[in-house]
Amino acid sequence: MPKSAMPFFWYELMTSDLDAAQAFYTTVVGWRAEPFDKAPGMPRYIVVNSAERGVGGLMTLPEEAARTGLKPAWFGYIHTSDTDASTEALKAAGGAVHREPDDIPGVGRFSVVADPQGAAFMFLQPNGPDQPVLPATTPGHVGWHELYAADRQKAFDFYSSQFGWTDAGSMDVGEMGIYQTFSAGPESGGGIMNKPQQLPVPVWLFYFNVGAIDAAAKRVTDNGGKIVMGPMPVPTGQWIAQFTDPQGAYFALIAPGR
Repeated sequence: MPKSAMPFFWYELMTSDLDAAQAFYTTVVGWRAEPFDKAPGMPRYIVVNSAERGVGGLMTLPEEAARTGLKPAWFGYIHTSDTDASTEALKAAGGAVHREPDDIPGVGRFSVVADPQGAAFMFLQPNGPDQPVLPATTPGHVGWHELYAADRQKAFDFYSSQFGWTDAGSMDVGEMGIYQTFSAGPESGGGIMNKPQQLPVPVWLFYFNVGAIDAAAKRVTDNGGKIVMGPMPVPTGQWIAQFTDPQGAYFALIAPGR
């Protein structure tokens, strides 16, 4: 187990319409978008910023990925101090490597991987010093991370052993089974549960912080997105809702109590 927990710290949308996605998310979440041009030769990349700093990026779904059947989707980057070592450890633990470690000039070293049940994410060993941790409720940032797994307990065991995530309690949510919460370090938490039948494969879902859930849900539908679930209250007193954007990418929003 790592000496300290390795959290998600960057989020990336691969989409079929980059301009439309930029317009949609800046309206829905309130992000400020700016082009990233510090890595020569890279495909067009849009950084989305909260009031404090960058939260994630938007890019066009690569042709080779689309040919494999990958649809528009959000992916998370787990912070590592050694991408090569983390990738090898994941492989030894039964995970899959979709892209071997490589360098992004001016950014860091990354790889594209999946856990043993198939949920995809990325590693990033960033260049330069780490940024200070912000409160989990910071507007525009990710306030909750949720994994829909094929086997909840095995998934938690994998992430806790590989990345130092710790048990933050569990609860019975009726027909949906047991919901296992975890801490991935200061101000980084989430939950793991068995996926519903309508989800074909295990997947990570990221909840972006907004000010008011009903107003945000209306912005989603007014701009071509669809509601998948909610809005609904959760035990923390917050409200959540899940959506697909106009290109079909799955995402969620979380807001303070009404």
